[in-house]
Amino acid sequence: MQTSTYVLIPGAWQGAWSWLPVAKRLRAAGHRAITLTLPGLGDGDDPSGLVLKDAIGHVVNEVRRRDLDNVTLVAHSWGGYPATGAAHLLATRVSKVVYFNGLVPAVGGSVIDDDPDRRELTLRLIGESPVGAVTPALEFVERMLMQGVAPALQRMVAELMTPQPGRYFLDTLDVDVATLGVDTAYIASDRDHALPFPAAGFAARLGVAPEFVPGTHVSMLTHPDEVAKAILAT
Repeated sequence: MQTSTYVLIPGAWQGAWSWLPVAKRLRAAGHRAITLTLPGLGDGDDPSGLVLKDAIGHVVNEVRRRDLDNVTLVAHSWGGYPATGAAHLLATRVSKVVYFNGLVPAVGGSVIDDDPDRRELTLRLIGESPVGAVTPALEFVERMLMQGVAPALQRMVAELMTPQPGRYFLDTLDVDVATLGVDTAYIASDRDHALPFPAAGFAARLGVAPEFVPGTHVSMLTHPDEVAKAILAT
């Protein structure tokens, strides 16, 4: 069996912890799995002053520091932005990018450009924050990220989440996913309520069709077996 190297990139407000259940299953299948926490998203981190390039640079530096080759980047949600930017800079080291409930950037676009309904709220929250960050409320986790999941698990995830540096949502990315020069795949949860438009629209930017797994936006926590199998099947 050929061994693969997976670098797992978390979504907004999350750290390496969000990928641990899936990472354990990838390792059990004989592969290498590395979970990252991006700048500003670790426990006690200061999110002020951070920009999207900091997140991209962290992924790039980790791949180079560990001297990784033939890497598959797996990006959850907002993590699609740093993953795309990193893949562009790591063309000789990255062979595939897998977007899981992922935001696939449009050329020159930002997260809020793709989400006009939440644009005003996002800008207000960033402006009101003394550190320019967005902190998710428990209600957001309950209604958008983990609807129908056990309340105790919803509360635990909400408490694990950290403020998201505002510029991570505002900064644009001038990278065309169609010309990354690596394979791409899109995995979507069948009950995801958090994406600003259907997963098929994001997958279309890659020229692929989404593969579906059960669960909500963070089903890597509630359905790690299915998510790991889907990643291995790409």
